[in-house]
Amino acid sequence: MTRTELKEYIQNNYGTEPDYPWGKHQNHEVYRHINNKKWFALIMDVPKNKLCLHYDGILDVVNLKCDPILICSLLGENGFFPAYHMNKNSWITVALDNTVDDEKIKFLLDMSFNATASKICKHKPDIKL
Repeated sequence: MTRTELKEYIQNNYGTEPDYPWGKHQNHEVYRHINNKKWFALIMDVPKNKLCLHYDGILDVVNLKCDPILICSLLGENGFFPAYHMNKNSWITVALDNTVDDEKIKFLLDMSFNATASKICKHKPDIKL
């Protein structure tokens, strides 16, 4: 999946537009929940050497919130990196260069969306004696 394909997928399936919180980094796009404003995806371009890749250039990536146990297994696969500028225990960076299967990215995006969604408050019924 490419950056453009992911942006279209997010906008079509989650109904949210990108936010650009860093003026000097116009290619860093945050996608937030409409109701609680929590991030569920951060799309950006990162120098490859910042991801411990041993060659020059820029790589489009997305940061997604992820189950810590799953992060450990994903880091052994091509296209996955410790979260760039995020908590490495609960976020992961995914390459957007068609290295990672589209369905896996969609699965992880759904996981991130659900992990950052507002929690539903459980209402306890009034008990009258």
